[in-house]
Amino acid sequence: MSLPDVYSAEPIPASAREEVERLLQTGDLFRYTAPEDAPVALLEAEFAELLGSKYALAVSSCSAALFLSLKSLDLPRDSKVLIPGFTFAAVPSSIAHADLSPVLCEVGENYRIDMNDFAKKIDDVQAVIISHMRGHTSDMDAIMAICDEKGIPVIEDAAHSLGTTWHGRNIGTIGKIGCFSFQSYKLINAGEGGILVSDDADLVARMVIMSGAYEHNWQKHKSRAGDNTEDLQNAFAKWQNQLPLYNLRLSNLSAAIIRPQLPELARRVRDGRANHDYVADQLNTSAWMSVPPKLDPEERAPDSIQFNLVDMDDAQVAAFQSAAQSRGLKVQVFGVSQDNARAFWNWQFIKDLPELPQTRAMLMKACDVRLPARLKKPELDAVAGTLLAAIQDVMSPAPAE
Repeated sequence: MSLPDVYSAEPIPASAREEVERLLQTGDLFRYTAPEDAPVALLEAEFAELLGSKYALAVSSCSAALFLSLKSLDLPRDSKVLIPGFTFAAVPSSIAHADLSPVLCEVGENYRIDMNDFAKKIDDVQAVIISHMRGHTSDMDAIMAICDEKGIPVIEDAAHSLGTTWHGRNIGTIGKIGCFSFQSYKLINAGEGGILVSDDADLVARMVIMSGAYEHNWQKHKSRAGDNTEDLQNAFAKWQNQLPLYNLRLSNLSAAIIRPQLPELARRVRDGRANHDYVADQLNTSAWMSVPPKLDPEERAPDSIQFNLVDMDDAQVAAFQSAAQSRGLKVQVFGVSQDNARAFWNWQFIKDLPELPQTRAMLMKACDVRLPARLKKPELDAVAGTLLAAIQDVMSPAPAE
């Protein structure tokens, strides 16, 4: 079978079209126009229910959610925020926008935070962002034990982890605030968009107002139960007119596209996990490819697959990429792809950018391939077969006749 298009998303459910058409006819795209039950407000209540959180706030992107999360903590200027050295550039960028300073932590070959380096650096920081990068969950038991003991707030960057669980608990609900993405390559697709969840009424009130709830528009925000709780109302009243507005709102049109996809999430998680594990089993038959296993408490929700190249030099890595490309499949090697936004040495906006030798070594061999949940077994076989053939081309070429 020919290779599938691994970059196109699933079609938006047909049930979204009626609501989109209604909005287009009314022109009612701004979340605060309606007196109540605007699509964005309904999305927030539904998402909070889905995650098991008290509150949710829909915003323009996951980056916006991270920025608002940091601003809500009201940290002194230049406070230090610990992040993994393997994440997307939007994470340290959100720290820079919040007038804070990122501290980078080493990451291991399994793409997760190196807990020894984390423990060494934690005493010098005032907050932590845990990026579950590409859906790989770091040891949240150890992280939360350390941070809770020291009173350090944890924000979860769960852009890639909607539907992932840790000991059965939804990722994004373990720290103080969890941030998610609705960008097109995620399991829920709005093109752009994000959402955050929290059980802390005071933090949520601050974020709602800063997101752009001017005057008394915060009254149109609801908790998971459907009504403003007394705690939330009191917090809104406390922060009214006290905070700057950044205007990072989500539009009703985006919410109308997102809401019909929420019931599809469980199926996409199930299929994405099965697809990932099916391809991983095939790749792990090669001596030159290794897919790191999940941690025991983790149940993943993958929309891509990552694997490490084993015992290959730089020339062989480049040759493998070329061999896969010639067969029609793009393989991203995080550290090799020029200007890759996930390679920490490209975050030149960070003052005194540190060196992370362990993370750098991992990124020079770590490969990334899109693997949408919609793919079927013949398509998965085509992807796995292409990767195995490409590695064979480089490491065990057929003898010349």
